[in-house]
Amino acid sequence: MSVKQKLNLIRTTGARLKGVASELFKSREGPRALRLALFIVALILAVNVLNVLNSFVGRDFMSAIEKKDALQFWSQAGLYAMVFAISSVVAALYRFTEERLGILWREQLTWRLTERYLNNRTYHRLDSSDIANPDQRITDDVNAFTTTTLAFTLLILNGTITAISFTGVLWSISPMLFGVAAVYAVLGSVMTILLGKPLIRLNYHQFDHEANFRRDLIHIRENSESIALSHREGRFRNRLDLRLRALASNFRKLIRVNRNVAFFTNNYNYFIQIIPALLIAPKFIRGEVEFGVITQSTMAFATLLGAFSLIVTQIQSISAFTAVTARLHLLTDAIEQANQQVPSEITIESVHERVEYRNVTLLSNDGKRELVKNLSFAIHPGSRWLVTAPDDAPKVAFFRATAGVWHNGAGRMLRPGLKEIFFLPERPYMPPGPLRNVLVISDKEDDISDATVEKVLADLDLTAVLARIGGLSADRNWDDELSIGEQHLFSLARLILAKPRFVFLDRPGSSLPKAQIASLLDLLRVNHISCVVLAKNGESNLPYDRHLEIHADATWSITRNDELPLQDRFDDLAC
Repeated sequence: MSVKQKLNLIRTTGARLKGVASELFKSREGPRALRLALFIVALILAVNVLNVLNSFVGRDFMSAIEKKDALQFWSQAGLYAMVFAISSVVAALYRFTEERLGILWREQLTWRLTERYLNNRTYHRLDSSDIANPDQRITDDVNAFTTTTLAFTLLILNGTITAISFTGVLWSISPMLFGVAAVYAVLGSVMTILLGKPLIRLNYHQFDHEANFRRDLIHIRENSESIALSHREGRFRNRLDLRLRALASNFRKLIRVNRNVAFFTNNYNYFIQIIPALLIAPKFIRGEVEFGVITQSTMAFATLLGAFSLIVTQIQSISAFTAVTARLHLLTDAIEQANQQVPSEITIESVHERVEYRNVTLLSNDGKRELVKNLSFAIHPGSRWLVTAPDDAPKVAFFRATAGVWHNGAGRMLRPGLKEIFFLPERPYMPPGPLRNVLVISDKEDDISDATVEKVLADLDLTAVLARIGGLSADRNWDDELSIGEQHLFSLARLILAKPRFVFLDRPGSSLPKAQIASLLDLLRVNHISCVVLAKNGESNLPYDRHLEIHADATWSITRNDELPLQDRFDDLAC
């Protein structure tokens, strides 16, 4: 992101806040959020009324001490205690309500971003974008955004009401003291902005450095065995060292700027305590005011300066907040752009009874090489296809284009919806969770019994594995618990239980032996599931009734195997 873009993001922070807040109040949780917001406003008014009352009670309390009036002293002490007790209750309710509204907002915004992130495979499209660490932005940044936005909004609202409340108090004590407070706050804010301006840029980079370092650590944990077997610790040590150095270097810059800001803000805050006394104490010495007026003026001056000096007191939080807002805005824009991308020239239409390719040309990732050109044929129910190529690139592009996740190319494809066509990648994916939930798709949970699941697992010779892991209710991280071959078989079990019309298997020979693949193909035939197998190791020697061969020059040919016995041919099987 360029400097100009960053400045534009900073300037539009207010507009973003307005948009996000309006989405909260227009959402399903909007009425509840509005009730909580109104209650917070009422509590802020109550807090300020109590603070003003407290300033007068404190004035009379200190004056009673100065006059040595015991009766007045104990009377004001009782009022003091009563005001403190009520203020404590109101402050506790205020904090509770603020946190309730904060978690409501965070839940709503996080879920909205999560839905957009998952919708239309946006998460897959963002892999090729410039947006770093979208997961961290949806979790940590949303949390920081909602918490800080709410805190700042309430600080501004409370500061406005406080300024109105204590302006009268301070003006009644000394108009000159009020003028000094206003000028002091303006000068302090200007100086703080000048000193703290670099914090926004540094905080923005710090979030990315922290996330990048954590991401590499997570990668090491998730791939610990592969790294150990390939002895790649040295490379990762160097990579983590670079990440850590960048993180620490940026943080040192943050510390230096914070130091300079602290030199000013600390002096600013210390002088707040003495300025009222410097102006009001001479009046007390001359007998023009009571002693309690000095303490009242100090409290009123400090409270009013606190309302006027939000930039001075909150500069670190404001800079971090602006960076978080910018990061979330970039993520939201990227998600919207991903959903509004110019459609691929490979169009996919939904049909029920076949998978058909019409003049489909597939290009490499960089678009410079043709992998397959003008592919035109149809896969009908009941057929068993083999796909071969001189290298993996054309097969991978063919597999992914059919699944709708490869956009480099042109042409037209017709295929069933995603409930009728399944794709099993070379490296199977089994999400963590109870095994039954992993194996049975969500809309068939009530239709498939445990006995049915266990029978399919038995057909795949997984009964012993099922017993070892503790049955269908076992809840594990399956990447750690199962071998690649076992994960492949369990993924096939899920596929068979779902009973799609077509299945594409991407190089199953990478994790399964030829004999096991042969039995799997027979099991798919028994369940009337047509299959397309991308060859890797040994699959080419198995019986298929169609063979798609993609040549090195991107041309292709189809061979029909008419030598198979009738019972082994799929062409005449009804689905």
